[in-house]
Amino acid sequence: SISRGFNIGNNQNSVLNSELDLQISGKLSEKIYLKASIQDANIPLQDNGYSQRLDEFDQIFIELISDDWRIRAGDIDLKNSNSYFGKFEKRIQGLNFSVNPNNQVNIYGSGAIVKGQFKTSSFQGQNGNQGPYKLVGSRGELYVLVVSGSETVYINGSKLERGIDKDYTINYNAGEITFNTTMPITGDTRINVNYQVSERNYSRFIAFSGVELNRDKINLNISFYNENDLKNQSIQQNLSDEQISILSQAGDDSSLMNAPSAYQETYSENRILYKKEIINSQEVYVYSNDPNEELYSVRFTNVGSSLGDYVLLTNNAIDNIYEYIAPINGIKQGDYNPVIKLVAPEKLQIAIINGDYTPNEKTNIKFEIASSKNDKNLFSSNDDNNNDGIATKISTSNQLIKNKLWEIYAKANLDYIDKDFQSIEMIYNSEFNRDWNLDSLTSYSYINQVKNQLLIQGGINLINKKIGEINYNYENLKFEKEYNGVRQLLNLNLKIKNIDYTSNSSFLNSESSIYTSEFFRTYNKLKINYKNGWSKINVDAEKNLKTNLLDNSLDNSNHGHKLYEIATGIGSLSDRFIEIGYKKRINDSLVNSSSLGKVNSSNIYYLKSQVLKDAKSNLSIFLNYREMTWTSNDNIEKFLNSRLIYNQKLFDQIVQSNLLYETNSGNLPQQEYTYVEVEPGMGNYKWIDINGNNIQELEEFELAQFQDEGLYIRVFLPNQIYLKTYQNKFSQSLVINFHKWKNSNRKFKRLLSHFSNQSQYMIDKKTNQSIENFNFNPFSIPKNGLLGLISNFKNSLHYNRGRQDFSTTYSYSSNKSKNTLSFGYIENNLKSHQLNFIHKLHTNWLFDLNSILENKVSISENFESKNYNLDEFKINPKITYIFNESNRLNFYYQYSTNENTIGDFEELKQQKLGLSFYLSKGEKINFNSEINYFNNSFKGNPNTIIGYILMEGLQVGSNYTWSLTAQKKLTKFLDLNLSYFGRKSENSNSIHNGNIQLRAIF
Repeated sequence: SISRGFNIGNNQNSVLNSELDLQISGKLSEKIYLKASIQDANIPLQDNGYSQRLDEFDQIFIELISDDWRIRAGDIDLKNSNSYFGKFEKRIQGLNFSVNPNNQVNIYGSGAIVKGQFKTSSFQGQNGNQGPYKLVGSRGELYVLVVSGSETVYINGSKLERGIDKDYTINYNAGEITFNTTMPITGDTRINVNYQVSERNYSRFIAFSGVELNRDKINLNISFYNENDLKNQSIQQNLSDEQISILSQAGDDSSLMNAPSAYQETYSENRILYKKEIINSQEVYVYSNDPNEELYSVRFTNVGSSLGDYVLLTNNAIDNIYEYIAPINGIKQGDYNPVIKLVAPEKLQIAIINGDYTPNEKTNIKFEIASSKNDKNLFSSNDDNNNDGIATKISTSNQLIKNKLWEIYAKANLDYIDKDFQSIEMIYNSEFNRDWNLDSLTSYSYINQVKNQLLIQGGINLINKKIGEINYNYENLKFEKEYNGVRQLLNLNLKIKNIDYTSNSSFLNSESSIYTSEFFRTYNKLKINYKNGWSKINVDAEKNLKTNLLDNSLDNSNHGHKLYEIATGIGSLSDRFIEIGYKKRINDSLVNSSSLGKVNSSNIYYLKSQVLKDAKSNLSIFLNYREMTWTSNDNIEKFLNSRLIYNQKLFDQIVQSNLLYETNSGNLPQQEYTYVEVEPGMGNYKWIDINGNNIQELEEFELAQFQDEGLYIRVFLPNQIYLKTYQNKFSQSLVINFHKWKNSNRKFKRLLSHFSNQSQYMIDKKTNQSIENFNFNPFSIPKNGLLGLISNFKNSLHYNRGRQDFSTTYSYSSNKSKNTLSFGYIENNLKSHQLNFIHKLHTNWLFDLNSILENKVSISENFESKNYNLDEFKINPKITYIFNESNRLNFYYQYSTNENTIGDFEELKQQKLGLSFYLSKGEKINFNSEINYFNNSFKGNPNTIIGYILMEGLQVGSNYTWSLTAQKKLTKFLDLNLSYFGRKSENSNSIHNGNIQLRAIF
């Protein structure tokens, strides 16, 4: 369907909106098949406080497929896995085609606007911290939007899977990754994340094309890749001539790409503005809301601790206010300056020729030549002498012996990479730096930019068809005279009867311009398989010694470890099983200038199990307990990850229970947010200037009660402050439904068949690690140290549910929450008793009675206007006259009282009288109208946050609201939708809002 419409009203400007939902598949002809999926909307999507376009995440495409060609337009997962130097995987929006005129030729091409830019984050885990861990942008930005599904995550070189029941979850909007309880994170965990970050500095165009030629003995591939920013089409940056001049002189040096951020602006009560003053002979910016001053809009950038002249004065407003602080004795006192960081447009082009040649069935030769042109600043010709680079690769494998028992293969490889060559994404695996002892001073990303690289590899592979295989490899990595490393690897994968043995060992001997090193690693696993179980022993060891050439001392980064593991299990890993195990790890580090010594040790006890697994029951238990002892102080740190899942169906599914219990430790981000103005009616929040100072402060925003008042959305800001927490989670749902006994011969069972009960309870508790140790009781709420809480309980008892025959439901709910934000904590509590009664009096008359007794409590640490304790009572009888199944008329009355028992003790008594009518004539016409009268008797100040909440956006005295919606089917494929809403109070004019929408349905 396609929708086009606009909203109008006398309390807002007109707003154009559109929606699209298209799903098509089928044959256009005998040889052409069509597939399409298009979903788009311009309505802001609120997810964790973020507003993004829906088409940032939806798959939108149209594809035509034939026997020898294929064309796809829209969202494309573009991937090149046929190249060594030019491999990449990107999610793009554009056009992709391929043509196969015969089995020997394939022509392909793509052109698109890129959604994201490739980025790699590598960091060490923290003891007892499951996350979230912050991912940053390509230039170190804290606020990033990760392209959905673009990430690849590795732990200690092993690839992980995304999912709440897998290894990790990721918040694409916030750029934060959290590891699940079953993937324990320690200080020894190496984490590598490859991902695309959404960038909108410039329109960025990508083109990728090539041709593949396949013959009997030779395959050839020629491809060209181009990715460049359109420098004259900046998006987030509205570059001035002065800023372009700064970029043109900066060359490739990003530290020179700073520009003044201030520009003159007219006064607006909704903005933070500054005036210029002279302080100590220096022109500075001072906050001002005086409309008579010459005002400026100024952006401040954090330039580093004590490197700026401004400090953050307050963050209570929706935009931070900064203040100038003069240097003391020549030492700067601030962290901010009135500058912005400019981003230069870039271009990357790569031409590649690669292929493989098979002269006979025993020999295969592969080759690749790649040439790159990388311009880091299209505005500047400075530093262009290093734009061009080249890379080559040749490898060969040869079968030496093949008989009934043995196969022996020899292989060799040579890589040469020019220092100026730039790849699209990482060439080598995520552990490359560590494998070759390339530390922060000589990391691959640094050394490859200043020295040419040569990598030589050779090896032999022995395969015994009865017991397994053995691999030996010799490798030599050189960066001219800067680095020379030799690595030998021996890998075994053997199976002798019921014994499996794997071993991966390596020894590195390297020398750089600043140190020599020896790095030994071995990982060994022995597994004995029984008929109904297994036992295993693992032994891992590492020793890394670096010696500084300057003074022949050992480097501070020297380390080693020994890991011993023993485990046994019964059952089958694909069905039901139990495995228990123990690990002992000893970490060594530099204890004096000449030797390694023990710095800490850890004991890990674990249990993995799937105890029950059938149609009626499911029980799985995971437990990982870790004790870590430091040699220096004998302190013992304890960490626990546990998860229990138990699902059960009893008594022919009359009783169904689902239980989850989980404990772990992690981080709680101390969130900070602001409000952003959007088109009228497209937001969720209203600003109420409660103190009359014309400054939009955080506590002055409240959820809008009417659509036309929704002028703002809440946007969470990137944060760097994380609080260490213990997390305890418990959830339980219990459903008891006796409906299956309705035809029982026993009267008692037939009586019970009228009843059903649903109970749901969930608590997610986060406590401060520094205050509280393990608390296994999820129901215990500590007085001190509670940082985050979500607790929800609801029980509903039903009689004759869904029958409209004395149908009665009693529901009790209790909800509690606590959030720790940058400006303090906010607590919300709600207790509710609700009784609902429905009975059909006659064929045409339906009686409905609903009553509610609630207590709402809000406690804000620093926002006094957000504090209240409301006692509310509502009773709402309704009578419905049913003309037929499609048409009905409702008469209803509601009486409610709402009293604030703290603060100014506001009190509301409200009466509501209403009439609604619903009319439907098949699929052609749907009509719905409603008119309500409210009488509000209010005690207190109505122009406050609490007054707005109590009266739900209405005024004291008489209020009227009315609405009308209509849908008319104009043709088989075209619908017309009309909606109108109005309201009026005693002392205000009528407010009218309307919407007209035309929807085409395919």
